[in-house]
Amino acid sequence: MGHTIGRWIRGAALLPVALTAGVLAYAQEDDIAARLAALEESVSGSASSYVDNSYLFLIGGIIVMLMAAGFCMLEAGLVRSKNAAMQSTKNVALYSIAGLMFWVIGYNIAYPGAWIGGDEGLKFFGMPAMDAFFWAGGDLSVESDAGYAPASDWFFQMVFVATAASIVSGTVAERVKLWPFLIFTAVLTAVIYPVVVSWEWGAGFLDTKWAFSDFAGSTLVHSVGGWAALVGAIIIGPRAGKYFGKQVHPMPGSNIPLAALGTFLLWFGWFGFNGASQLAAGTAADINSVAQIFANTNMAAVGGVLAAMITTAVLYKGKIDATMVFNGAIGGLVSITAEPLMPSMGQAVLIGGVGGILVVLAVPLLDKFKIDDVVGAIPAHLVCGIWGTMIVPATHGAAFMPNEAGDPNFIGQLVGVGVTGIFVVAASTVVWMLLKLTMGVRCSLEAEEMGLDKAEIGLEAYPEFTSG
Repeated sequence: MGHTIGRWIRGAALLPVALTAGVLAYAQEDDIAARLAALEESVSGSASSYVDNSYLFLIGGIIVMLMAAGFCMLEAGLVRSKNAAMQSTKNVALYSIAGLMFWVIGYNIAYPGAWIGGDEGLKFFGMPAMDAFFWAGGDLSVESDAGYAPASDWFFQMVFVATAASIVSGTVAERVKLWPFLIFTAVLTAVIYPVVVSWEWGAGFLDTKWAFSDFAGSTLVHSVGGWAALVGAIIIGPRAGKYFGKQVHPMPGSNIPLAALGTFLLWFGWFGFNGASQLAAGTAADINSVAQIFANTNMAAVGGVLAAMITTAVLYKGKIDATMVFNGAIGGLVSITAEPLMPSMGQAVLIGGVGGILVVLAVPLLDKFKIDDVVGAIPAHLVCGIWGTMIVPATHGAAFMPNEAGDPNFIGQLVGVGVTGIFVVAASTVVWMLLKLTMGVRCSLEAEEMGLDKAEIGLEAYPEFTSG
């Protein structure tokens, strides 16, 4: 009892001290909060925005890099088993070549203002002076004037060029030789793709004269890859046995679950592809925009899948082709890429849905002209890339001609689509034909029948199952 009374007396004696400490702590918290507010106001958030913007590029780039795995799995699943190792090797190699060539010259062609000397010596097609080779990065000790770490932007732009190259890989699969394909990839990523990018994202004539708008690359990335793939498919020719007169001989893929995995990886990667193309994350408005882009991107893929399923069911007596469904998702994603921010979610579903329908309709059209596209990349990336680009003005007020406000307009979009197609087709034709006339681009009939895993790689993907 005495001990209890003693503790109460000591507690009562310490009560004023505790109260005083509490008041001081409360006052200190107020003081800290006031200091933080003053600090934020004095810095004006510039350092925070710089970090946030840089992280957006870096995280977005990492996510987009996963699209390389998506393309690899999709293509490995849609080719026959005797070509799966070849397709996997091509995808790893092309990603590496894209990174190398974009460092050597591609980035400085695409963004001529980023290299020393600015745009001096810049020609119509974006070719810079000789001193523009090898992107050098920035000073690591200071903030760049652009508002983000220079290397974060380089990395984000590099993974885009790898996407364009992957599109070509799937179309010309199962009959193209490895080294000629990789040489074409080097030219595509070093020159062809960067030149087109310079016209719009590099503040070139499409941007300044025509108000062309392509938010994340329906035309600049996907159509460029699609046009290059189309030319390659025509010059290389179809796989042996694909066409007999007017009849089409189906050549099913070896691993549909693997192709489904690839589709999901691409779907995931597209959030970085479109979301980080907001190019800023330092304000509430920017983050709101990124979130809306994520939502619209997802819903466009949803629309593409469902539209492709319904269309195939109608056209093929209730049967749903899994490969059409996968490409429906990709077609929907490509369609929304030119403008993923402005549409409502309902409009995003419709835009993606039209893309899914176009994929289903374009595949038999290619077969009619005996253009052999192994994975359906031309319908998903080229056709849907054009559609997505041309519908942009509809979500911006539907201006027909260029105006003083600089709004996206149908004429400007058509010019962008047209000059991109003309340039990429011409340049790709020259490169493919030079390769065909010098080292040859197509494997022998014997190698094609054996499978390129054995003929080109020397290692089979599925050694226990060697049937085509």
